[in-house]
Amino acid sequence: MYAMRYLSVLLAPLALGTLLDGRAQAEEGRAKPNIVFILADDLGINDLGCYGRKNHETPHLDRLAKQGIRFTSAYAEPVCSPTRAALLTGKAPARLHLTTFLPGRPDTPAQKLLHPKIELQLPLTEKTVATLLKQAGYATACVGKWHLGGAGFGPEMHGFDMVHSGKANTPPSETEGGKGEYDLTRHALQFMDDCKGRPFFLYLAHNNPHIPLGAKPELVSKYKDSFNPTYAAMVNTLDTCVGQVLDKLDDLRLAERTLVVFVSDNGGLHVLESPDSPSTHNTPYRAGKGFLYEGGLRVPLIVRWPGHVTAGRTSDVPVNITDWTQTLLEACGVKTAEKLDGISLVKLLEGGELPARPLFWHFPHYTNQGGRPGGAVRDGDWKLIEHYEDGRVELFNLAKDPGETRDLSQVEQERTADLKARLTAWRKQVGAQENRSNPKFDPALHKRLYEDLDASMLKPAATAAAMRPDLEAWRKEMNAVLPPKKNP
Repeated sequence: MYAMRYLSVLLAPLALGTLLDGRAQAEEGRAKPNIVFILADDLGINDLGCYGRKNHETPHLDRLAKQGIRFTSAYAEPVCSPTRAALLTGKAPARLHLTTFLPGRPDTPAQKLLHPKIELQLPLTEKTVATLLKQAGYATACVGKWHLGGAGFGPEMHGFDMVHSGKANTPPSETEGGKGEYDLTRHALQFMDDCKGRPFFLYLAHNNPHIPLGAKPELVSKYKDSFNPTYAAMVNTLDTCVGQVLDKLDDLRLAERTLVVFVSDNGGLHVLESPDSPSTHNTPYRAGKGFLYEGGLRVPLIVRWPGHVTAGRTSDVPVNITDWTQTLLEACGVKTAEKLDGISLVKLLEGGELPARPLFWHFPHYTNQGGRPGGAVRDGDWKLIEHYEDGRVELFNLAKDPGETRDLSQVEQERTADLKARLTAWRKQVGAQENRSNPKFDPALHKRLYEDLDASMLKPAATAAAMRPDLEAWRKEMNAVLPPKKNP
């Protein structure tokens, strides 16, 4: 009896210690925030109601903005794949040699310069935020568009436990939109339900509102007075699906410990690219998707993080898509030895300040939208764009001229030289790829496609339909110069 009583006394502290360790681990698990990161596809900076767009109804995203912080100077890359790579790795696309959409626009005789030979997938040697969070005990899911490589380079190879790609285009019906939005949302909700007892990272990458456009007919009719009725209907559908995700967090009682981020991968499509476009306009900003002007780079960004982000805030601090890896890692208490180009935004989200820094872009590509190779740097209110075809530069003061209409490079020559030198030094630092001259260059084609109609200068009409007739010939020739597609 004495021996048994002694053994009980001896084991009691051990049992208590085990119990306390278990409780500590449980508390630690509860303390880690869940992450819901929602990425839209080609959504323009001013396409949401909370960003001032009339004739677009987005009540759920407007509510999210009221519950968190809305950024007015958030930046991405000019097109999708580089943004996705930067978001998931925290590294500049120039460093990754993944600087345009995959596989990219083929070279044509209309180009003065050839595209560099880029990476055609996100290399497996890169550690994504999903990999790092998974190693820290997070359940991870990639639902929706990947666009960072095919077989052998998919999300399951980059740290995601659950993967559901869905369909990029679907026939609109009573139960589905034109971009598979409801299917993706159902899988996202199921993942959250399955993982409600442990911290999770949900990366929900919608195909909405990328072309070809499609939405329920009754919604298209409802928004008949908007710039593009189908696009307005799609934005409303996206908003509805975001609302379902937010409602699910409420139902699961997870909203208070979940960091929600909503952002777009690039600016809105402002040119004719498919029969139902232009999709939108980015007024007052210049150009759109495929360009280094503000309309191509500046995107909507909304963040809700209860207990950390004060509700109803607006921030004009310039932030970049590369910042999210570092931000999510710090928010989740995860450290990495990876050398990242982005910085953590946690201090800014919590009401503090970030150190002043320049933002850089390297985009050595011609685009389907009419964009040409170039680079850019923003430092404070000043932004410089360098055009790689001829070395020409433009300098803009974004505070006084957000539409980038007045080139001040000759007036501010010292500032121009400084920013150009810093952009050049940054390209060298990250090992950016360069263009080469095109031996098959046809100056007449270049003039017709890029000079006679400079798509960066395109002004919106009252409706998308009113713009199409003047752009049809240009679009036809932009497509005609492409080499024939090879049969699979």
